[in-house]
Amino acid sequence: MRRTPLPQDAIDDIDRKILNALQDGFPLSVRPFEDAAKPLGITETDLIERISRLREIGAITRFGPFMDAAAMGGAFCLCAIEVPCERFEEVMTLVNAFPEVAHNYERVHKLNMWFVLACDRTEDIAKTADRIEAKTGLTVLRFPKLKEFYIGFKVSA
Repeated sequence: MRRTPLPQDAIDDIDRKILNALQDGFPLSVRPFEDAAKPLGITETDLIERISRLREIGAITRFGPFMDAAAMGGAFCLCAIEVPCERFEEVMTLVNAFPEVAHNYERVHKLNMWFVLACDRTEDIAKTADRIEAKTGLTVLRFPKLKEFYIGFKVSA
């Protein structure tokens, strides 16, 4: 996980077009990368290489579908941990090793690590959070979703 801003020249205009375009979805087709590359004026190979590079430099943390665990019978839960600064990298690595951790963010706050658990079953949220507590020795605060709001969040690159 990248913890420092990218240099100003780390991404070019094509990278920005890719980041902006792919937030709107990805084709479900026989050649999805080719289909996604055409409107950007690049080749399928170039798109794949650029996405890989964006991941390598930390401009994006993952590339893949966002699954709605709750719609598929599972559950989500927002979690937070107060991590001692000197242990942040260690704890981040431990937490991110759990396949149930959908994403993980550092925040400037007493609760400086926030992540989302996505599990197949509601009861697995507590079990996974308990396992993370056992592994890290830190308390995992759990903030289950009470009501869903769709905000349509997009980031301009």
